[in-house]
Amino acid sequence: MRELQPGLWHWQAPHPEWQTSEPWDPNVSSYAIDDGESLLLFDPMGVPDEIEALAAERETAIVLTAPWHERDTQSLVERLGVPVFTPLPDSAQYLMDTYGITPEQAGDGSPDLVWLLRENKSEARPYSPGDQLPHVAQVFPGHKQNDTVLWVESQRAVISGDTLVDFGQGLEINEGWLRPGVTREEIAAGLRPLLELPVEHVLATHGGPTDRAALERALS
Repeated sequence: MRELQPGLWHWQAPHPEWQTSEPWDPNVSSYAIDDGESLLLFDPMGVPDEIEALAAERETAIVLTAPWHERDTQSLVERLGVPVFTPLPDSAQYLMDTYGITPEQAGDGSPDLVWLLRENKSEARPYSPGDQLPHVAQVFPGHKQNDTVLWVESQRAVISGDTLVDFGQGLEINEGWLRPGVTREEIAAGLRPLLELPVEHVLATHGGPTDRAALERALS
Protein backbone atom coordinates (compact mmCIF):
# COMPACT_ATOMS: atom_id res chain seq x y z
CA MET A 1 0.00 0.00 0.00
CA ARG A 2 1.18 3.51 -0.71
CA GLU A 3 -0.18 7.00 -0.16
CA LEU A 4 -0.15 8.77 -3.53
CA GLN A 5 -0.83 12.09 -1.82
CA PRO A 6 -2.41 13.00 1.51
CA GLY A 7 -5.66 11.10 1.84
CA LEU A 8 -5.32 9.06 -1.39
CA TRP A 9 -4.27 5.42 -1.05
CA HIS A 10 -3.52 2.66 -3.57
CA TRP A 11 -2.87 -1.05 -3.12
CA GLN A 12 -3.01 -4.26 -5.14
CA ALA A 13 -4.24 -7.75 -4.33
CA PRO A 14 -4.65 -11.00 -6.31
CA HIS A 15 -8.12 -11.61 -7.72
CA PRO A 16 -9.30 -15.13 -6.78
CA GLU A 17 -11.31 -15.57 -9.99
CA TRP A 18 -8.43 -14.72 -12.32
CA GLN A 19 -7.72 -17.25 -15.10
CA THR A 20 -4.79 -17.46 -17.49
CA SER A 21 -7.13 -16.64 -20.40
CA GLU A 22 -7.85 -13.18 -18.95
CA PRO A 23 -6.14 -10.15 -20.56
CA TRP A 24 -5.74 -8.46 -17.18
CA ASP A 25 -3.13 -9.03 -14.53
CA PRO A 26 -4.07 -11.28 -11.59
CA ASN A 27 -3.27 -8.39 -9.24
CA VAL A 28 -6.00 -5.76 -9.34
CA SER A 29 -5.91 -2.24 -7.90
CA SER A 30 -8.10 -0.69 -5.24
CA TYR A 31 -8.14 2.83 -3.84
CA ALA A 32 -9.24 4.71 -0.73
CA ILE A 33 -9.91 8.39 -0.22
CA ASP A 34 -9.91 9.83 3.30
CA ASP A 35 -10.81 13.44 4.05
CA GLY A 36 -10.53 13.14 7.82
CA GLU A 37 -14.24 12.52 8.32
CA SER A 38 -15.31 10.26 5.47
CA LEU A 39 -13.58 7.27 3.89
CA LEU A 40 -14.46 5.88 0.46
CA LEU A 41 -13.22 2.46 -0.66
CA PHE A 42 -13.19 2.01 -4.44
CA ASP A 43 -13.54 -1.53 -5.88
CA PRO A 44 -11.96 -2.97 -2.73
CA MET A 45 -9.95 -6.19 -2.79
CA GLY A 46 -7.60 -7.25 0.00
CA VAL A 47 -8.07 -4.06 2.02
CA PRO A 48 -4.95 -3.43 4.17
CA ASP A 49 -5.40 -3.63 7.93
CA GLU A 50 -4.52 0.05 8.30
CA ILE A 51 -7.33 1.11 5.97
CA GLU A 52 -9.86 -1.23 7.60
CA ALA A 53 -8.94 0.16 11.01
CA LEU A 54 -9.40 3.67 9.68
CA ALA A 55 -12.85 2.70 8.41
CA ALA A 56 -13.97 2.13 11.99
CA GLU A 57 -13.15 5.78 12.75
CA ARG A 58 -14.78 7.34 9.68
CA GLU A 59 -18.13 7.59 7.96
CA THR A 60 -17.25 4.90 5.44
CA ALA A 61 -18.81 3.75 2.18
CA ILE A 62 -17.84 1.42 -0.65
CA VAL A 63 -18.01 2.72 -4.22
CA LEU A 64 -18.06 0.21 -7.08
CA THR A 65 -17.24 1.44 -10.56
CA ALA A 66 -19.25 -1.48 -11.96
CA PRO A 67 -21.48 -4.10 -10.29
CA TRP A 68 -19.16 -6.95 -11.28
CA HIS A 69 -16.29 -5.24 -9.41
CA GLU A 70 -17.73 -6.23 -6.03
CA ARG A 71 -14.52 -8.14 -5.18
CA ASP A 72 -14.36 -8.21 -1.34
CA THR A 73 -17.39 -5.99 -0.85
CA GLN A 74 -19.65 -8.56 0.79
CA SER A 75 -17.13 -9.56 3.43
CA LEU A 76 -16.32 -5.91 4.15
CA VAL A 77 -20.00 -5.09 4.55
CA GLU A 78 -20.40 -7.98 6.97
CA ARG A 79 -17.53 -6.66 9.10
CA LEU A 80 -18.06 -2.91 8.78
CA GLY A 81 -21.79 -2.49 8.09
CA VAL A 82 -21.23 0.18 5.44
CA PRO A 83 -23.41 1.24 2.47
CA VAL A 84 -22.50 0.36 -1.10
CA PHE A 85 -22.76 2.78 -4.01
CA THR A 86 -23.01 0.82 -7.25
CA PRO A 87 -24.39 0.91 -10.78
CA LEU A 88 -27.16 -1.65 -11.24
CA PRO A 89 -26.42 -5.03 -12.86
CA ASP A 90 -27.70 -5.86 -16.34
CA SER A 91 -31.39 -6.74 -16.44
CA ALA A 92 -32.61 -9.78 -18.33
CA GLN A 93 -34.23 -7.49 -20.92
CA TYR A 94 -30.98 -5.58 -21.43
CA LEU A 95 -29.06 -8.82 -21.97
CA MET A 96 -31.62 -10.02 -24.51
CA ASP A 97 -31.73 -6.71 -26.38
CA THR A 98 -27.96 -6.18 -26.39
CA TYR A 99 -26.62 -9.68 -26.99
CA GLY A 100 -29.55 -11.36 -28.73
CA ILE A 101 -29.84 -14.16 -26.21
CA THR A 102 -33.02 -16.01 -25.25
CA PRO A 103 -35.11 -15.43 -22.12
CA GLU A 104 -33.88 -18.76 -20.82
CA GLN A 105 -30.27 -17.69 -21.27
CA ALA A 106 -30.93 -14.28 -19.71
CA GLY A 107 -32.62 -15.78 -16.66
CA ASP A 108 -33.11 -13.16 -13.95
CA GLY A 109 -30.39 -10.95 -15.41
CA SER A 110 -26.82 -10.59 -14.28
CA PRO A 111 -26.07 -12.38 -10.97
CA ASP A 112 -23.85 -9.52 -9.74
CA LEU A 113 -24.61 -8.31 -6.21
CA VAL A 114 -27.58 -10.62 -5.63
CA TRP A 115 -26.78 -10.61 -1.90
CA LEU A 116 -26.99 -6.81 -1.86
CA LEU A 117 -29.80 -5.96 -4.26
CA ARG A 118 -32.14 -8.95 -3.92
CA GLU A 119 -31.35 -10.38 -0.52
CA ASN A 120 -30.98 -6.91 1.08
CA LYS A 121 -28.00 -7.84 3.24
CA SER A 122 -26.79 -4.25 3.28
CA GLU A 123 -27.77 -0.74 2.25
CA ALA A 124 -27.54 -0.40 -1.53
CA ARG A 125 -27.29 3.05 -3.07
CA PRO A 126 -27.61 2.61 -6.85
CA TYR A 127 -26.23 5.31 -9.11
CA SER A 128 -25.91 6.05 -12.83
CA PRO A 129 -23.77 8.31 -15.02
CA GLY A 130 -24.70 11.90 -14.37
CA ASP A 131 -25.61 11.30 -10.73
CA GLN A 132 -23.94 13.10 -7.85
CA LEU A 133 -22.25 10.89 -5.25
CA PRO A 134 -20.89 12.06 -1.90
CA HIS A 135 -17.34 13.38 -2.43
CA VAL A 136 -17.46 12.38 -6.13
CA ALA A 137 -17.90 15.42 -8.36
CA GLN A 138 -18.99 13.68 -11.58
CA VAL A 139 -19.92 10.23 -12.87
CA PHE A 140 -19.05 9.65 -16.53
CA PRO A 141 -20.43 6.81 -18.68
CA GLY A 142 -17.95 4.11 -19.55
CA HIS A 143 -17.85 1.48 -22.28
CA LYS A 144 -20.95 -0.24 -20.92
CA GLN A 145 -24.12 1.28 -19.53
CA ASN A 146 -23.17 0.31 -15.97
CA ASP A 147 -19.39 0.73 -16.09
CA THR A 148 -18.37 4.17 -14.87
CA VAL A 149 -15.49 6.62 -14.77
CA LEU A 150 -15.47 8.85 -11.68
CA TRP A 151 -14.02 12.33 -11.20
CA VAL A 152 -13.06 13.10 -7.60
CA GLU A 153 -12.33 16.80 -7.58
CA SER A 154 -10.89 16.94 -4.06
CA GLN A 155 -8.04 14.65 -5.11
CA ARG A 156 -7.94 15.74 -8.76
CA ALA A 157 -8.33 12.07 -9.55
CA VAL A 158 -10.10 10.01 -12.21
CA ILE A 159 -11.07 6.49 -11.13
CA SER A 160 -11.97 3.91 -13.79
CA GLY A 161 -13.36 0.39 -13.72
CA ASP A 162 -13.15 -1.52 -17.01
CA THR A 163 -13.23 1.40 -19.45
CA LEU A 164 -9.74 2.85 -18.99
CA VAL A 165 -7.33 0.00 -18.26
CA ASP A 166 -3.68 -0.94 -18.41
CA PHE A 167 -3.23 -4.51 -19.57
CA GLY A 168 0.51 -4.04 -19.94
CA GLN A 169 0.70 -1.53 -22.78
CA GLY A 170 -0.16 1.64 -20.93
CA LEU A 171 -3.49 3.26 -20.19
CA GLU A 172 -6.01 2.72 -22.98
CA ILE A 173 -9.69 2.39 -23.74
CA ASN A 174 -10.64 -1.24 -23.34
CA GLU A 175 -11.79 -2.07 -26.87
CA GLY A 176 -11.95 -5.81 -26.21
CA TRP A 177 -15.03 -5.47 -24.01
CA LEU A 178 -17.01 -2.88 -25.97
CA ARG A 179 -20.70 -3.70 -26.19
CA PRO A 180 -22.11 -4.46 -29.67
CA GLY A 181 -22.50 -1.47 -31.94
CA VAL A 182 -20.27 0.86 -29.89
CA THR A 183 -16.96 2.18 -31.19
CA ARG A 184 -13.82 3.25 -29.41
CA GLU A 185 -14.27 6.79 -30.75
CA GLU A 186 -17.71 7.06 -29.17
CA ILE A 187 -16.28 6.14 -25.78
CA ALA A 188 -13.33 8.51 -26.21
CA ALA A 189 -15.66 11.38 -27.17
CA GLY A 190 -17.75 10.80 -24.06
CA LEU A 191 -14.67 10.96 -21.84
CA ARG A 192 -12.83 13.90 -23.43
CA PRO A 193 -14.59 16.40 -21.13
CA LEU A 194 -12.25 14.96 -18.48
CA LEU A 195 -9.42 16.78 -20.25
CA GLU A 196 -11.09 20.09 -19.40
CA LEU A 197 -10.68 19.26 -15.69
CA PRO A 198 -7.50 19.66 -13.58
CA VAL A 199 -6.71 15.93 -13.61
CA GLU A 200 -3.49 14.91 -11.86
CA HIS A 201 -4.10 11.23 -11.05
CA VAL A 202 -5.71 8.55 -13.21
CA LEU A 203 -6.51 5.49 -11.12
CA ALA A 204 -7.21 2.34 -13.09
CA THR A 205 -8.55 -0.64 -11.17
CA HIS A 206 -7.01 -2.87 -13.85
CA GLY A 207 -3.47 -1.53 -13.84
CA GLY A 208 -2.56 1.17 -11.38
CA PRO A 209 -2.08 4.88 -10.87
CA THR A 210 -0.89 7.03 -13.74
CA ASP A 211 -1.19 10.66 -14.76
CA ARG A 212 -2.84 13.23 -16.98
CA ALA A 213 -0.44 12.62 -19.87
CA ALA A 214 -1.50 8.97 -19.97
CA LEU A 215 -5.15 10.02 -20.04
CA GLU A 216 -4.50 12.41 -22.91
CA ARG A 217 -2.86 9.62 -24.91
CA ALA A 218 -5.68 7.16 -24.13
CA LEU A 219 -8.35 9.59 -25.33
CA SER A 220 -6.50 10.85 -28.44
